[in-house]
Amino acid sequence: MMMKRRSRQRGLGLIELIVAFTILMMLSGMAVPLARYKVRRDRERELRIALREMRSAIDKYKDDADQGKFGPLKMETEGYPETLEILVEGVKIANEVDKKKKFLRRIPIDPFTGQTEWGLRSMQDDPNSTSWGGQHVFDVFSKTMERAPDGTPYAEW
Repeated sequence: MMMKRRSRQRGLGLIELIVAFTILMMLSGMAVPLARYKVRRDRERELRIALREMRSAIDKYKDDADQGKFGPLKMETEGYPETLEILVEGVKIANEVDKKKKFLRRIPIDPFTGQTEWGLRSMQDDPNSTSWGGQHVFDVFSKTMERAPDGTPYAEW
């Protein structure tokens, strides 16, 4: 009677378990690179948005300064903001009492470094320079040393 019962019981054999485990490993092995690719693409998108937002704010500041909305220009700044923080804190409008114009709500976080510290360039700096001369803010770039899939450094975006 005991022999009949064992022959009727069925379960997964060792070969079936190995095949199922191998298939599962292959599927998960394909999913990991796709997930990494998706994370990198999301970071790249966030970097583009942050750079566009800050560069647009710098351009708006420059336009308003050239129109004389903030009073006479400082010669060494050429109408550009002295720091990124000025874009957040706001600039007092000339001939207005207690009225400031803000260009950014906050300084965006660099998605690759995780900090609000960005590389800055002034008009006097070399276009490929990684150090800031300190005169004014003409351009911003990421301080990460990573490269995009096409080989260009993110600092050159």
